[in-house]
Amino acid sequence: MMLELTKDNFESEVLKADGYVLVDFWGPSCEPCKALMPHVEEYSKEFGDRIKFSSLDITKARRLAIGQQVMGLPVIAIYKGGEKIDSLVQDAATKEAVLEMIKKYV
Repeated sequence: MMLELTKDNFESEVLKADGYVLVDFWGPSCEPCKALMPHVEEYSKEFGDRIKFSSLDITKARRLAIGQQVMGLPVIAIYKGGEKIDSLVQDAATKEAVLEMIKKYV
């Protein structure tokens, strides 16, 4: 199950978390985001014991998204130790590429 992030819990759940955290940055009007999300949810079932999976609707946290250099959607990012260490942005964020990225960290 993916954790729903907000501007209030992003720091505690992502930046201060132990281990790896995947963040799916999305928006309700982003069709590629909505197409990708079921695949990310499937990966969360497979790898969720080793990576924390979470999602953030950027329309509810615009300033936070800009602070995380999220300019276009979708963005699938991996965080560790409070830093974004890897990400796939827009056209690069295919289900295959997301799976490859996850496999680097599990």
